[in-house]
Amino acid sequence: GVHRQLLFTTVGWFVGYYLAKRTEYVHAKLDRELFEYIRHHPEDFKTTEKKRIGELLEDFIPIR
Repeated sequence: GVHRQLLFTTVGWFVGYYLAKRTEYVHAKLDRELFEYIRHHPEDFKTTEKKRIGELLEDFIPIR
């Protein structure tokens, strides 16, 4: 009946809330580890010069 629906809805909400928080924690931990690695090894992550949009796109040649 209705009491089962209410029970399963409540349990589902708590399980979903826990899983969402756990996922955020795991991703935050991974981000922290990766940024720490990048900070300690800057030679592996050299920045390249930025290209202009005209350098990225090919010249437009209309087809007739």
